[in-house]
Amino acid sequence: MGKYKTLQKAKDSFLQAQYKEAMDLFAQVLQDYPNSQEAYNGVILSEMALSGDASAEALFDYYEILKEEDQESADAIIGELLESMDNSLEQLSEIFTKPIIERLEYEDGILYEDFKKLVKQEDDNFKEIFENIMFSTKVIITKKEDFLDFLDQLVEHDFTDMAFSYIESAIKAYPNDNVLQDLLEKIATKGEVVEN
Repeated sequence: MGKYKTLQKAKDSFLQAQYKEAMDLFAQVLQDYPNSQEAYNGVILSEMALSGDASAEALFDYYEILKEEDQESADAIIGELLESMDNSLEQLSEIFTKPIIERLEYEDGILYEDFKKLVKQEDDNFKEIFENIMFSTKVIITKKEDFLDFLDQLVEHDFTDMAFSYIESAIKAYPNDNVLQDLLEKIATKGEVVEN
């Protein structure tokens, strides 16, 4: 079987949730064509799917859509995305081994989950805690529901400009998300209240 037939068979296997078979086929292409970015990305995505990572299927679908427009740039975009995810996972595993206060000092940020614990410890004072860390530490958000909760808290505590810029970006990724639309309306309402 040639390179393109094998790649097609690998993609079909992935779409049928036969991730082990897909990984083996992508790996076979990679063995014969070590510079094939598509095969490399396919191996990584299959491995992610095998390990139960729910984002693997969404990334695979996104990859297929990108390839319809431009194969080369699709390979590069997904390759970079997978690499940055890999780096983030390494950083997260380092953070998990540190106590909560040390995590605040971690140069790349604090997990949103830990940030919420701090807020709770300080009498639910989101605004004060956020103001104390916003210029020195990033809040690391790994789940969509945490991101939406964070946006809601920003709006609730009058960080509307910041919330609006996050929501603008998020709407590009999730154009039909009702929660994001509701948050936009909440910001608009707050703006009207300030003007009156």
